[in-house]
Amino acid sequence: MNIKVLGGGCCKCENLLSAVKDAVAEKGIEAEIEYITDMAKIMEYGIMSTPALMIDGKVVSMGRVLKAKEVVKLLNP
Repeated sequence: MNIKVLGGGCCKCENLLSAVKDAVAEKGIEAEIEYITDMAKIMEYGIMSTPALMIDGKVVSMGRVLKAKEVVKLLNP
């Protein structure tokens, strides 16, 4: 599983990254977690509002700081 957290490096983006790490640990799954702060790269993905979350190439959240329990629901085993 590939998970990307996209954002400018602000505290909201850091909070989403932390929630993703917590959710992956809770689920006990193997996942590659990337934190992308390069705005040009973020724009390439069509992200207009950060923080954003992508799972396996699909944007699942944009402009929201999800809690770990919300991320767990988005993760497929």
